[in-house]
Amino acid sequence: MRQLAFDLPHRPALGREDFLVADSNAAAIAWLDRWPDWPRVGRLPHALAIHGPAGCGKTHLASVWQSISGARRTNAPAVTQAAVPALLADATALVLDDADRVADERGLLHLLNLLGERDGHLLLTMREAPARLAARLPDLHSRLAALPAVGLGAPDEPLLAAVMVKLFADRQLMVSQELVQFLLPRIERSFASLRAIVDRLDRAALASRRNITVPLAREILSQDWPEETDMPARQGNDNEQEGN
Repeated sequence: MRQLAFDLPHRPALGREDFLVADSNAAAIAWLDRWPDWPRVGRLPHALAIHGPAGCGKTHLASVWQSISGARRTNAPAVTQAAVPALLADATALVLDDADRVADERGLLHLLNLLGERDGHLLLTMREAPARLAARLPDLHSRLAALPAVGLGAPDEPLLAAVMVKLFADRQLMVSQELVQFLLPRIERSFASLRAIVDRLDRAALASRRNITVPLAREILSQDWPEETDMPARQGNDNEQEGN
């Protein structure tokens, strides 16, 4: 079995997992490294908005910052004008997931103002850059437009391959280069999809008492897309024998 080598630096995530630095996330990670020395604009809290498409790693990086900062965490539906004081309690650091989906604009404005009064820190995740959000409240629109923001790109193939190998390794599983090259063009290009296929293959291998190989992966994928069972792999030998 050939070992996979990737020239991607390894970084501790201050938790159970590690994460890998690549072009798509390097700028965001540099911002995390700067904390708590984030800039403050006017009366806003020291803040950062991480934005990008679904599956690009926003949630994981927010979790890393939460571990570093000890921040509380909440999501868009919880942010209402009435709920904000209890939501923050005495916290001076907060992660707000899916900030662009907050329905109560006055609630979000209240949260920004209150955390700003405490000279606190705020990390928001969203799909679009905050300056592009069409807030109806002028005060909220101006505050969002002033927030420092950094985008995450979709993960490229070397990063996806490295993360896949790491996810298998986290389960004490070694996999071949052929398996990784077989899987990557056949699954959604997101970290969530990687976690899902690794979990499915691990469970299937345990249930059938087989090694995790290309033939097993083909069987698992054929359950979702039967018509693609004969699709050739982009590289490698799909005739890999069980146990290799």
